[in-house]
Amino acid sequence: MTGSRLLGIIAKEFIHLKRDVPTLALALVVPVFLLCIFGWAINTDVQHVPTAVWEQSGSTEARLLLEGMVNSRYFDIHRWVHSRTELTRLIDDGTVKVGVVVPPDFAMRWSRQQAVVQLIVDASDPLVATSAINAAASLGGQRSLRVVSETTSGRAGAREVPPPLDVRVRAWYNPDLVSAIFIVPGLIGALLMQTSVGAMAVSVVRERERGTLEALIVSPIRRWELLVGKILPSLSVAFGQMTMLLVVAHFVFDVPIRGSLPLLYGLSLVFMIGALGTGILLSTVAQAMQLAFITFLPSVYLSGLLFPIEGMPTEAQYLASAIPLTYFLRIIRGIVLKGVGLESLWPSVLPLVVFGGVVFSTAILMFKKQLD
Repeated sequence: MTGSRLLGIIAKEFIHLKRDVPTLALALVVPVFLLCIFGWAINTDVQHVPTAVWEQSGSTEARLLLEGMVNSRYFDIHRWVHSRTELTRLIDDGTVKVGVVVPPDFAMRWSRQQAVVQLIVDASDPLVATSAINAAASLGGQRSLRVVSETTSGRAGAREVPPPLDVRVRAWYNPDLVSAIFIVPGLIGALLMQTSVGAMAVSVVRERERGTLEALIVSPIRRWELLVGKILPSLSVAFGQMTMLLVVAHFVFDVPIRGSLPLLYGLSLVFMIGALGTGILLSTVAQAMQLAFITFLPSVYLSGLLFPIEGMPTEAQYLASAIPLTYFLRIIRGIVLKGVGLESLWPSVLPLVVFGGVVFSTAILMFKKQLD
C-alpha cells in the first residue's frame, strides 16, 4: 500500500516536470550550455597582455627587443606614449596592464655595458602580472644569452661578463602579488550584485505568492510608490552590506583602500540600480530564482572576478564586455587598489549608466504590464 502511494507521488512529479517545459529546460540544457561557455572561455595562461611602450632611444636594438616581445604572444603593444605621465594614466585607468620604458641611452649601454629596460606591471591582478613578469624575464634572458654567445664565440678562456640586458620590474598596486588583495574587492562586487538581484526578485515573488501584491495594487498606493518603497530598503541593506564587507576586507585581509569612499558609494549606487532593475525584471517570470542563479554564474566566471579577461578568447572578451559586473569590478578595484578618480573610471561608469537606465525602465514597464 505504501509502495503504491509512493509510486503515485513519483508519477505525479514526473507529470509536473513534463508539463513545466521551461523549468525542465533550465535544469537540463542550461548547465550544459554554461559548461561549454566556461570551458571555452576560462584560461589561466594569460597571453596578449595590453602593453604601452615609451621608447626613447629610437635604436635598432630596442626595436628588435620589442619585436621579440610581440612575437612571444605574451604582449600586445596597444599604445606608444611620449611621457611617463601618459604611461601612468593608461595603467591607472586599466587601458594597458604593462608599460615598457626604454631609456635614451639604451643602444649605447647595450654595446658598452649593461642596457636597462623598465617593465611596469599592473599587479592588481596577480595572474596577469606573474605571466607578464615571467615572460619578460625569459625574453631578457634569451636575448642576453644570444648576445653573449655571439660576442664570446671563438674566444678561448673568455671572461664571464654580466648579461647585456637587465629587465627591471616594478609591480604597482600589489607588489607582493597577494591574491586576496585582488580577489576580495571583486567578491564585494559579486556579493552586492547577488544581494540586489536576489533580494528584489524574492521580495516581489513573495508578495505575489502570499496574495498581498494584489491588495497593495487596489490600495491608494501608486505603483511607482510601491516600487520605490521596495527599492529603498534593498538599497539600504546593500549599502550596509557593502560597509561591513569593506571593513572586513581592510582589517582582516589587509586590502588597502587608497581612493575616495564617497566616490565608491556613489558609483556603487549606479551599479545597484541596474542590479535591482534586473531583479524586478526576473520577478515577472515564473522561474525567477532559477534565472537569477543562471544570471549570477556568467557574471562570476566571465567578468574577471576569478579569471583574467586577458586570457580569454577574443569572442569571450566581447561577451565579458556585456556583463555589468565587469565594469563594476574595474571601478571598485580602481578606487580601492589604485586610488584613481572619476577621470580614469568614466569609461567603466558610462556602460553601467546605460545598462541601469535601460534595464530599470524595462523592468518597470514589465512590472506594470504584469499588474494590469
